Amino acid sequence: MLNAVVIDDEQFAREELCQLLIESGQVEVLGEAPNAIIGLQKINELKPDVVFLDIQMPQVSGIELLSMLDPDTMPRVVFVTAFDDYAIQAFEDNAFDYLLKPLDPKRLNKTLCRLKKEAHQHEPSDVQIIAPDRLEQIPCVGLNRIVMLATEQVECAFTDISGVHIQTAAQTASTQLTLKVLEEKTSLIRCHRQYLVNSKTIREIKLLENGLAEIITRSGFDVPVSRRYFKLLKELLGISG
Repeated sequence: MLNAVVIDDEQFAREELCQLLIESGQVEVLGEAPNAIIGLQKINELKPDVVFLDIQMPQVSGIELLSMLDPDTMPRVVFVTAFDDYAIQAFEDNAFDYLLKPLDPKRLNKTLCRLKKEAHQHEPSDVQIIAPDRLEQIPCVGLNRIVMLATEQVECAFTDISGVHIQTAAQTASTQLTLKVLEEKTSLIRCHRQYLVNSKTIREIKLLENGLAEIITRSGFDVPVSRRYFKLLKELLGISG
């Protein structure tokens, strides 16, 4: 049986799809979400086989959500949209499948059959997912709110036992994005296994013993630099020696 997460800001549409999936007897709905940020959290926590994803949602669209997923572990994505047939053609070759609102149970069953067939064959999909190459904003959560931080404001990102955190001059916030996604989708560069830094916010680099270093950002935040990444960091900054 397939495991799924349903993400749609329209409650009625979300509930309808969940019910149809349950009635099909082919899918276990692990969770649902009313927006992309909660959806991202559900995907990371539940690791579903497939995500049924609305395209048009407030703050973060379904397309933008795709760029926030780790490409190595992301599930199959089925778009759920009210776009007309002409617009749908633009997505048809770029996702596993799509469903047009209002939902047609027969069309849904066709999608489920394709998903089960691919899962049974254990064959990787050759479908390319359309997603922005760069993230202009990073969604952060906390205190019952969602904060969208412009990537240019970020001084560094780091991970600890409680998750991934974004540091700006004004605040520290938590995000559901992985360091790998942030490294690939933003201008932040790797300086340590647990840290990324914005080179434009580096105030100074302190040279330490044993080939280690420490970056001080403009706002005074300390960022460690490991031996493994120090040489690469100097090359990126144009520092010789």
